[in-house]
Amino acid sequence: VQLQASGGGLVQPGGSLRLSCAASGRTISYYHMGWFRQFSEQREEFVGAISRNGDSTRYLESVKGRFTISRDNAKNMVYLQMNSLQPEDTAVYYCVVTQSIWARVDLRREYPYWGQGTQVTVSS
Repeated sequence: VQLQASGGGLVQPGGSLRLSCAASGRTISYYHMGWFRQFSEQREEFVGAISRNGDSTRYLESVKGRFTISRDNAKNMVYLQMNSLQPEDTAVYYCVVTQSIWARVDLRREYPYWGQGTQVTVSS
């Protein structure tokens, strides 16, 4: 599966962005999908994941209530709605795919392939 994230940009604190992830090469309906972010110091962090059929989600504690992951398997798309953005959310955001079980979707090692990311900058 090839993944391309888009929709990033510069936003003021408290603002919103919606990231999109276009998948190609294979249907994503077989996979749990996730979002990770990478900070300027190269540190990577799990943001959230959504189950194959979209009935379960999991989030990093600090984004709960602000970020929402959704998917449209018919369109082979995954989305990350980000509200109430803060400067500490500034990072490159990556859409990722895993063949892992749901219990391990927050683990970096379960995502060996990362596609192109999109930069999100939160600043006044």
